[in-house]
Amino acid sequence: MTLILSNDEVEETQRLLPRFLFCIGVLFFLFPGIASAQAHFYQGKTITIIQGRSAGGTGDMYVRSVMPFLQKYIPGNPSIVPEYMPGGGGRKLANHIYGSARPDGLTIGAGPGGIIASGVLGEVGTKYDLQRFIYLGSTYSVAHPLFLTRKAAGFSSLEKLRAATGIRIGGESVGFTTYNEARIFAYVLGLKEPRFVVGYSGQEADLAFIQGEVDTRTTLIATLLTRNRDWIEKDLVDFHAVIEVPKGEKHPQFPHLLDLETFAKSDRERKLIGMQRAFRLVGAPFFLPPGTPADRVGILREAMRKTFRDPEFHAQHKKLVGAEPTPLSGEAQEKALRELLREGEVVELMKKMVGPEPLPAR
Repeated sequence: MTLILSNDEVEETQRLLPRFLFCIGVLFFLFPGIASAQAHFYQGKTITIIQGRSAGGTGDMYVRSVMPFLQKYIPGNPSIVPEYMPGGGGRKLANHIYGSARPDGLTIGAGPGGIIASGVLGEVGTKYDLQRFIYLGSTYSVAHPLFLTRKAAGFSSLEKLRAATGIRIGGESVGFTTYNEARIFAYVLGLKEPRFVVGYSGQEADLAFIQGEVDTRTTLIATLLTRNRDWIEKDLVDFHAVIEVPKGEKHPQFPHLLDLETFAKSDRERKLIGMQRAFRLVGAPFFLPPGTPADRVGILREAMRKTFRDPEFHAQHKKLVGAEPTPLSGEAQEKALRELLREGEVVELMKKMVGPEPLPAR
């Protein structure tokens, strides 16, 4: 049915419309709850951020740098508490958020970035679809994974590393980001029959390394400068290579270190390193279960954006992590995931990097 108004009715409507809009505006001003019925959903609530790692490491510090600011910027100022669910390089956490966590906006997952690799590669035990998670962002998109050895082990040069057999490389669980990177370093640098000793937390791996239980370790430069600066000051370690994320991004304190791609022998190896860079560029994601209501997603994403813009957050992040944050929004993470390289040959090689089997021949 078509409604036809007379000229008088049209004029009367035009005359009354400004008054009507003014009254609506007054109602929203006097009763802001009408404008945003969900704005105070979080008042009196508790948000749990579940981390796919153990407490105390650099990843935990990333999350802790964010928590007080999320509480500040989420309307209603809910309590925010951390929980820990290590296992499978983050797969245990991601499976839980995907299949068990209630999509009510009160449970947030916090990567490690290994969940991205496992999801893209379809690793055994992966029961989640990366594309269905709702991403809130990451505190960083710049990283510098570093390959180093104990000076006491005597591997002061790449030639000595390559001449040795059975070098012990310490790390966290199979599939954890630094474990994956350690295997990529060992593969591209051409180490002979390296042995990967896993099952440590980050701090336990540091202790095993410096006490001589393992010979080498992969860690982030930011972690080294925050947690283990004395290794540098006491000249306890030798540095061999770094993965620049993004490519060309030199760390100001280690500008002389060569990017791992320098040692690649083939286009396939360069693409392998490129895929790992892309995994790192997605950062350590904060993410929500599929089906979380759009209004709550909007509230949490806006709180994260405000956190990332807050100068006090930048100071807190640098204090806890040892580096300035390089934030990435949830929308940017989703775009990065869509653009990830997924060439079959490279995917198959990466699967061998992140698994428990001996490294393939080059």
